[in-house]
Amino acid sequence: MNHTPAPAPAWQEAVFKVLKQGGVRQIAYVPDAGHSHAIRSAITDPDIEDVVLTTEEEGVAVVSGAWLGGQRAVLLMQSSGVGNCVNMFSLLQAADLPFFTLVTMRGEYAEFNPWQGPMGKATQGALELMGIHVLRVDHPDDVEEIVSAGFDAAFQAGERVAVLLGQSLIGRKKWERN
Repeated sequence: MNHTPAPAPAWQEAVFKVLKQGGVRQIAYVPDAGHSHAIRSAITDPDIEDVVLTTEEEGVAVVSGAWLGGQRAVLLMQSSGVGNCVNMFSLLQAADLPFFTLVTMRGEYAEFNPWQGPMGKATQGALELMGIHVLRVDHPDDVEEIVSAGFDAAFQAGERVAVLLGQSLIGRKKWERN
């Protein structure tokens, strides 16, 4: 049986469009449904190296190394992964490296998993404490503009930027038992 995935929401397509047009050559990620379109697109794009991580802090090193090697890279993660990266974020400040990450939020809109709440509530503050400028998008029509603005701030102005993709964009998560 041939199973074709449902078409991605337009906002997810807009995310990958910004990355592709911006010349991203590496996308580092821990698999996540909210980033599924960008991940699938990176896997099939011969100009982009998809780098599967075992933990998100590895991604800070991967995208930093890509920059030092002359390439633009982005880290895709969930808000829970931000907590794993806090110590590694010091690398970005110490080496004055640009940084761009897209963070799908958990612990917000219609969250079913109580373990996601604490880090979801602390994500923005943790990023800001580590010197990362935070932008947030909650409406699909704003995704392309806000992601593009954050991307430009990182790779043209040399800033460290995180764009938080609100859980309401992704929709309700459901616990499924087999």
